[in-house]
Amino acid sequence: MRKRLGILISGRGSNMASLVEASRVPDCPYEVALVASDKPEAAGLAWAREQGIATFAQSPKGMPKADYEARIDAALREAGVEAIALAGYMRLLSDDFVARWRGRIVNIHPSLLPKYKGLDTHQRAIDAGDMVAGCSVHIVTEELDGGELLGQVEVPILPGDTPDTLAARVLTEEHRLYPAVVAEWLSR
Repeated sequence: MRKRLGILISGRGSNMASLVEASRVPDCPYEVALVASDKPEAAGLAWAREQGIATFAQSPKGMPKADYEARIDAALREAGVEAIALAGYMRLLSDDFVARWRGRIVNIHPSLLPKYKGLDTHQRAIDAGDMVAGCSVHIVTEELDGGELLGQVEVPILPGDTPDTLAARVLTEEHRLYPAVVAEWLSR
């Protein structure tokens, strides 16, 4: 039986789309049960609805974080979600939320962790003179970008690269890496 995956997004959700597309392969160990967002206007929600996937949106504005996360949590549980993939979800999850889903949340990050946790990863790699950048999939813990690494892909930093050109090449690799790692993780 396939596991039910919930995906959290904040924007267009290109990594979400790669997870959805991969879930359509007959031997994929997961199905996408819900796409949820903190931005009701997120383009990724409209795309998910067009694909026939249930969606949930809740703006956190004017709401205590615990109340906002309780609503997201309730929507995930109501959809029968067993694991969560963050796909461009730009909010930090509280320690309490992470604890409720311990070991069942993964994230993709645009650097070769443990290097360059947080934001501006491509600029930081270029500024440091690194020869390679890349992306990492990891288990989400209370430590920002600090959980167990499940997979990584290196991407060369080319002469003349800007954060945007590097980001575009890294994103291509994210779309390959994330579905493969999520499938392997959920097959355990």
